[in-house]
Amino acid sequence: MKKTLKIAGCVLGVILLIILAYVAYVFIDYHRIEDHLELTPDNPAQVSESVSTGESLTVTSWNIGFGAYTDQYSFFMDGGKYSRGLSEDIVLETLNQMASDLYSFGSDFYFIQEVDTDATRSYHINEYDVITTPFADKSKVYAQNYDSPYLFYPILEPHGKTKAGIITMSDYYITSSLRRSLPIQDGFAKFVDLDRCYSISRIPADNGKELILVNFHLSAYTTDPTIAEDQLKMLYEDITAEYEKGNYVICGGDFNKDLLVDSSQIFGVSGEDYSWAKSFPYDSVPKGFKVIAPFDEATPVPSCRNADKPWDAQTNFQLTIDGFIISDNVECTKSDVIDLQFACSDHNPVYMNFILKSE
Repeated sequence: MKKTLKIAGCVLGVILLIILAYVAYVFIDYHRIEDHLELTPDNPAQVSESVSTGESLTVTSWNIGFGAYTDQYSFFMDGGKYSRGLSEDIVLETLNQMASDLYSFGSDFYFIQEVDTDATRSYHINEYDVITTPFADKSKVYAQNYDSPYLFYPILEPHGKTKAGIITMSDYYITSSLRRSLPIQDGFAKFVDLDRCYSISRIPADNGKELILVNFHLSAYTTDPTIAEDQLKMLYEDITAEYEKGNYVICGGDFNKDLLVDSSQIFGVSGEDYSWAKSFPYDSVPKGFKVIAPFDEATPVPSCRNADKPWDAQTNFQLTIDGFIISDNVECTKSDVIDLQFACSDHNPVYMNFILKSE
């Protein structure tokens, strides 16, 4: 009996040491990417030097869900089953389909979020290369969102280590780009919500001003509501400074807030069980700016599904959390969600047609 207890104690001791070593690794390896980080745009020779005012232009934004979200996929962080793509082949197939879809849209500008460059969950595929392959003639800039330690959960199929970011693409020359680190929670929560950022890219306009493109992916899983408020406050301060210079401002991306205020009333599935889906605080939007929530009242299409189960229009909670913020010297002529039935991502792409007003 003593020998058995001794062996059991040794085993428990080894397990405890492993757990402590892992916790130490997570805290030691964790780091935030620096704020005000200068990014290097990739500008092909054939891109136009400046964007024209008074002409119709289009921007598309899409959170591609790291290539994992086929319509049969559910994600553990949303209450679903999987922590990784279903297979390397499926992730590659999904990415190639989304790259093809993006190309077919023919937009002048693109904001792409949740693009893995080296991640366990997406089989270490460089998704930047796949997504940008059809766009050799566009200017491109990549901002790394986070570089997380190895997450050893779920135990049977750990989510693993993740490097991911956001891509901005343009038909026009990007003179410079900057990465801004968003506020996030402190303590253990930061390992769940990871790092967050937005990028600010500058394009000359033909009237001597600049078009400022802001690509963002705001927090989803934060338990502290002040973090979401602080993130928007920081974003608003940056874009207001640009607007006061007379520049044109277009922000686009994943708000992780219900832009339709109560999407459950529109799409018919209650969202009361999903605490992350808060209504967007429209009263916080600064003077001179407007939020564009893509929506067609006659045929409404959601931009996101909750991924706690495979896609089913009758039972999945659906909402619109992807959209744009524009300064009032930008005129939105149309904005909507492109209905792809969540075939490749838990998000549908959204677009906006717009004109930079001549002055």
